[in-house]
Amino acid sequence: MKIKFPLIVILTVLTQGLLFSQKILTLKECYDLAFAKSSLAGEADAYSDISGLNDENLKKGWLPSLDANANALYNSNVVDFSKTLGSIPGMSKLLTPMPHDQYKVTLDINQVIYDGGTIKSGRAIEKADQNINRKQTESDMYKLRDQVNAYYFNIMLIRKQKELLANYLDLIKKRIASIESAMKNGVIIRSDADILISEKVKTEQQLTENELRGKSLMKNLSDLTGTNIDNAVDFVLPDQGEDLKTGILRPELQLYDLKKEKLSAGLQLEQSKRLPKAFGYATLGYGKPPGQNFFQDSFGPYYVVGAGIKWNIFDWNTVKNRKEAIMIQQGIIDNRKKDLTDNLNRQLEAKSADISSLEALTGSDAELIAIRKRITASSESQYQNGVITANEYLNQLNAEQQALINFEIHKINLALAKVEYLNISGNDIH
Repeated sequence: MKIKFPLIVILTVLTQGLLFSQKILTLKECYDLAFAKSSLAGEADAYSDISGLNDENLKKGWLPSLDANANALYNSNVVDFSKTLGSIPGMSKLLTPMPHDQYKVTLDINQVIYDGGTIKSGRAIEKADQNINRKQTESDMYKLRDQVNAYYFNIMLIRKQKELLANYLDLIKKRIASIESAMKNGVIIRSDADILISEKVKTEQQLTENELRGKSLMKNLSDLTGTNIDNAVDFVLPDQGEDLKTGILRPELQLYDLKKEKLSAGLQLEQSKRLPKAFGYATLGYGKPPGQNFFQDSFGPYYVVGAGIKWNIFDWNTVKNRKEAIMIQQGIIDNRKKDLTDNLNRQLEAKSADISSLEALTGSDAELIAIRKRITASSESQYQNGVITANEYLNQLNAEQQALINFEIHKINLALAKVEYLNISGNDIH
């Protein structure tokens, strides 16, 4: 007991270490990792920042605008009252010609009082743009999911094939060892051994090819997700349950709705162009002459304040034409949305048929494997008794192996079909 106890402790620690070193990576985690590594991850924040900056600029349309101006001019002809009124006694000394040169520096202030809803409509368009960009990013993510699906499920398929091939190879090796023993006793001829040896070589080649392809797929998935994936990483076959009948939530459909919202905001913007605009203004200046006092031939301060209304009474139907163009665009979007909806429904029907077919296959695979195992066992007995040849026995063994492989392929393809069904409909996997 004193000798065995440390050995048990060591084995327990090693076993626990192996268990904890085995990392499990789900399909959902791969989606998240791939999205985080891709350029799509930063686009949402970038578009939000852009929209925030544009919205700030639009809101500032309510703030007064300040413009500094300066100019100097010279008039060749100016009003000279001394020539017309100089004949009046005493007036010629009071009247002096207006200055030919004028100078002024001004600060012009303009304030929007009522804009007819232009700023509000502009902000609505900007908000719609932000939502469209965010939804477009979400739509592009589904293309990324398709890439992850291809690598993830193919790796699972490769690994399962590798496991079955390794078991098959062990079985062939045992049969070869048994045959070699029988050959020494002269019971079996050399050709029977060669048949099984050639099968062993072929299986080893398949395992080598399987290993190389698996490494390639794992490297591609590692690059896509930004995480190290090797044989120590274990994958989980996703189980989506039986009922997949859900509504279509594809972001592309929502994208069309958002584009229509933007066009509706554009209609409001066009309508606002036909409404009157009210504004106030003020000018603070320093010049010669100051303001409109042309009789003062010296520099001085002045100011001007006022308010106004601007209304484009007739625009030659330009706004009306733009509104009609927008409504035509909305009709085009409705048609495209309908076409996409019909196409997605057709894809879902086809994928649903695939799921039903694969469920039927997996349901009958167990029975087929049981039958194949019985046939193989009978063939082995017949071969050992010299009733059939080694080649005939090997054919039955291969048939059993293929039935096992088909069962695993059907299970993995069924899980993939369900995941693809959810991706087509725009629903999240479990």
